Amino acid sequence: MAEKLVAVKGMNDILPRGVPRKDKLPDSAIWRWFERTVDTVMTRHGYHHLITPVVEPTSLFVRGIGEATDIVEKEMYSWKDSMNGDALTLRPEITAGIVRAMIEHNALYNGPLRVWSIGPVFRHERPQKGRYRQFHQLDVEALGFPGPDVDAELILMLRSLWLALGLEVGPHVRLELNSLGQPAERAAHRAALVTYFEQHADQLDEDGRRRLHTNPLRILDTKNPAMQALVEAAPKLADHLGEASRTHLAAVCAVLDAAGLPYRINPRLVRGLDYYNLTVFEWVTDQLGSQGTVCGGGRYDGLFEQLGGKPTPAIGFGLGIERLLLLLQEIGVPVPDPAPDAYAVLPDAAALPQVLVALDALRRAGLTVQMYAAGAGGGASLKAQLKRADASGARFALIFGEDELAQGLVTLKPLREADATQRMRPLAQVADWAQELRNA
Repeated sequence: MAEKLVAVKGMNDILPRGVPRKDKLPDSAIWRWFERTVDTVMTRHGYHHLITPVVEPTSLFVRGIGEATDIVEKEMYSWKDSMNGDALTLRPEITAGIVRAMIEHNALYNGPLRVWSIGPVFRHERPQKGRYRQFHQLDVEALGFPGPDVDAELILMLRSLWLALGLEVGPHVRLELNSLGQPAERAAHRAALVTYFEQHADQLDEDGRRRLHTNPLRILDTKNPAMQALVEAAPKLADHLGEASRTHLAAVCAVLDAAGLPYRINPRLVRGLDYYNLTVFEWVTDQLGSQGTVCGGGRYDGLFEQLGGKPTPAIGFGLGIERLLLLLQEIGVPVPDPAPDAYAVLPDAAALPQVLVALDALRRAGLTVQMYAAGAGGGASLKAQLKRADASGARFALIFGEDELAQGLVTLKPLREADATQRMRPLAQVADWAQELRNA
């Protein structure tokens, strides 16, 4: 017997609802509901969908993310193409690919653009709760917009998404906000950080010592309890911000205040990449243990130029879908079950051709119809098929019994109405009672 093959650790199947599995990963019904909800929210806010490749030149991420980051140093799946020797990488995030596409196709020629994308990303890290080697991101970008109004609009759009998904701001998710200022201000803060941490090098952990001269901002984001007091006393970026940067952040806050959205200014909220500037934000939760960040974003006015394009203001965010769906499961958000409108019951296999013609007409009329088709009844009794119909969540069972078909009829049996009576409908007039099913 051949060896049973299994998925790569940290790369998971997304299975239909009801399929048994050992883990608690979300089923495909929740994914589809999430994607439909995202589509609705994005469309209402004027964002356009796009898709970029999952394989990009390695240099895109080395230049876009930086050689001194954990992602590039440790986590990327990279290889040399056996055909031409090109250095290729499975994308570890989506933003760099979107910016590459905008530059390559001159997509902002006619003005600013709002875009969004959903897809898999890959990082070679230790799988843990809500974090996998292949996971999926929602990536949203507002490209070509310089003002704080778009920063605030993007954050408010996320609030709309949370509400549409059944999450409450406060009990379930909270907004944290900061400003990274402009490059010169960050450079002054960076120098102050290096000097400060050099004076306390004996208190740094291994990651802190490694990042001291390559990416000192990331030290501020440490989760090591032993370093919290050291980090709290470190020089603050806010003390190095100029008037224009302070004004930009104040304008964002003014919109959020007017919209009644609570937030916390978190001076330790940073991004370790040089192209980030001004507004940065995170939505966090207490429901997922120490892995509290649900969504993170910020302004990155320097990335287009860093990737060979013209200077272009931009802001966006990334959201890990697995972690968000895990949060929805943790707090018990009800997710609609994709139940069919009707379920066909066939006691006799001889009726199958006639029944399939009727079901095809119903589906073309816009109804969702399911059928247990293993040899028509497949040996299942009428009672067993009706039990399956009820378990499917369908609103009606369509019973194609021998007596009904002999008269050119089908029985419509309501499954979700108390004291509802069955009725007979002519097979020759499917379009008429299709409307009846739709409006029931």
